[in-house]
Amino acid sequence: MAQFAEYYVNFIWTWLQNLWYFISTFFYLFYKLFILDAIAYVQNLAVHAPGFDFWGWVCLIIVSACNIALIFFLLYRLFQLLRRYIFFRAKEVEKDKLMEEIARLREQADIMVQEKSKIFALKLGQGASLENAAAPLRATVSKGDESETNTTSRFTKLANVDSKYERNPHNVLMRDTDLLTLNQIVERFVNFAASQLKLYYTEETIRRFFAGLATSKIIILEGISGTGKTSLPYAMGKFFNNATPIISVQPSWRDRAELIGYYNEFTKKFNETDFLASLYEVSFREDPNFIVLDEMNLARIEYYFADFLSIMEMPDVAEWKIDLIAAPRADDPKNVVYGKYLVPQNVWFVGTANNDDSTFTITDKVYDRAVTLELNEKADYFDAPMTESYNCSFTYLDSLFEKAKSEFSVSEKTLQSVMRFDEFIRNKFKISFGNRILKQLNLFVPVYMACGGSELGGVDFIIASKIIRKFNSLNLPFLTKELDELSVFLDDEFGAGVMSYCLSYIADLRKLA
Repeated sequence: MAQFAEYYVNFIWTWLQNLWYFISTFFYLFYKLFILDAIAYVQNLAVHAPGFDFWGWVCLIIVSACNIALIFFLLYRLFQLLRRYIFFRAKEVEKDKLMEEIARLREQADIMVQEKSKIFALKLGQGASLENAAAPLRATVSKGDESETNTTSRFTKLANVDSKYERNPHNVLMRDTDLLTLNQIVERFVNFAASQLKLYYTEETIRRFFAGLATSKIIILEGISGTGKTSLPYAMGKFFNNATPIISVQPSWRDRAELIGYYNEFTKKFNETDFLASLYEVSFREDPNFIVLDEMNLARIEYYFADFLSIMEMPDVAEWKIDLIAAPRADDPKNVVYGKYLVPQNVWFVGTANNDDSTFTITDKVYDRAVTLELNEKADYFDAPMTESYNCSFTYLDSLFEKAKSEFSVSEKTLQSVMRFDEFIRNKFKISFGNRILKQLNLFVPVYMACGGSELGGVDFIIASKIIRKFNSLNLPFLTKELDELSVFLDDEFGAGVMSYCLSYIADLRKLA
């Protein structure tokens, strides 16, 4: 033991001597570099300076300036490195303090959430125990599947719809007397609205409405107040024996959450809207259904209705799915599959719009996807026979649309005239229309004809509402000559006065010019 103690003392003494030698040598180097050697530098200069000529002194000044600059640079870099290190350390210390503060705040937040859960549980009458109060609000995660301890559905309104139709399934049983043609359905609705609801519409308006149903799932009714825009889909619902929900669009709507709702992370419930509940109920029904977006342009349609505008462009209707919730559960509503809801085919979205200073302009993106009807005049009163509502399934109505497309079509002569019209407006107005409008033309016109209209009457409506309407964005005062030429072209190509709707629209454009 004594031998080891002697060894260890000698080891420590040697190590301390080496440490002292290192420290003393380090400081001696600075002393020698900046003090002893500085004296030698001066002495060396004193010996050689008397022999310097002019250029020697110039070189001395230049070299001395370079040396001083180098020393200053090295010292400055050393200062920067020290300063950066000090700041870095300060930030790290501050970060550690912030992390501690965040941890403390999280702990306080957890306490507040527990207290709020307790209050929530007391309101629900679930007991005063903190654990029992928090139970309905907690989620337990197991192997990637999220499940919650509460036994009630996250979709209160949709669950109620499930219960309603589980007890009373909706079926449409059509009789032989219900097997009407499209033309007869139009006439029957006009008489039904007049006799039962005291609402008066012309057959031409209803003919365009039904042809619009075959063309798009979005119908826009524009016009001045009091012309029956909202009443039309309401009456149509009554006609098909169902209630038409009227959703009032709010100016504050900015996204889809305003329209269909959102999942509340605190309550662990989905805040459903009346729109979502109405849309979900359609999936249990067999009849045609309408959902009204009243004053739809009080907010930007392409914002809150963006999801529907996108999915309805998909050719496969099986892909018309709206994402509702990211983590599906077994007790979710019957028709919400994997957190998605398939938009049924037996529903149409009918938007009403007033164009004034309080509303937004409906963009071409929306107009191109919808069928737009202008209702600027109320139909005259007429004495209609008492007419009952119509018992009709969506399947039958859709079969009538398909039958119309097979029996009627746009003639090749008319299509050639439409192509020449396209070439004319491209040259004169720098406006053209694409495949979407041609597709809508071929869908609209046959059903319009089956409803009792003429081929050119349907073409007239599509051209006016889809193409000439775009002229509103042009500089009309400089296009009065072109507008006159367009009127002449329509008369020459389709027949004098045949395209009356287009000519009326052009006359209105001339007034604006």
